[in-house]
Amino acid sequence: MTYKLEFSALLPYWEDLAWGLWFTILLTVVSTIAGIAVGTLGASARTFGPKWLGGLVRVYVELIRNTPFIVQLFFIFFGLPALGLKLSETTAAFLAMVINLGAYSTEIIRAGIEAIPKGHIEAGVSLAMSRLEVLRYIVLRQAFAKIYPALSSQIIIVMLGSAVVSQISAPDLTYAANFIQSRNFRAFEVYLVVALIYLVLAIVLRYVLRVIGDRFVKVG
Repeated sequence: MTYKLEFSALLPYWEDLAWGLWFTILLTVVSTIAGIAVGTLGASARTFGPKWLGGLVRVYVELIRNTPFIVQLFFIFFGLPALGLKLSETTAAFLAMVINLGAYSTEIIRAGIEAIPKGHIEAGVSLAMSRLEVLRYIVLRQAFAKIYPALSSQIIIVMLGSAVVSQISAPDLTYAANFIQSRNFRAFEVYLVVALIYLVLAIVLRYVLRVIGDRFVKVG
């Protein structure tokens, strides 16, 4: 039996795909900004903060990096309600993505911070710069230049991993694909198109991150 491709069967559902694409992009943008902010704070705490705070951050990083993302997502969406904290599927998806990227970016940024020569930090202190100024203008600026390629790759990985949020009915691109194929039973066409959309998203995101790096980060 020869399978006949019918991509036209997807046309009535283009709005579902468009909304899923928009949600995936929004989820990626928000989680990237918030996740890197968490990672920057975490890396700074582990490197310059008190031991007890660095220890807490280390536990957080190890817990997230050594457990599956889908388990983290399920814990937030299905587990927290048992403690009286009930979140919508959208909020749970955003929170899980931020927590996940925050842990990975903490280690990536920390590696960049530890690669900064101590002499640079001492030079900033000798110029009467405060610890915050040294961190902002000397340490983090150089650290991001060193780790930006690795951080960019992690952001793309997180974007692709966002497909998992469809498991809690967050309306992302994969959720839209599942919905469409459950209606028209054209699974091959639906998932082929969605796979190509993810491919284009990854390529575009890599380009955007490269432009941002060239504009704001002197990658070396």
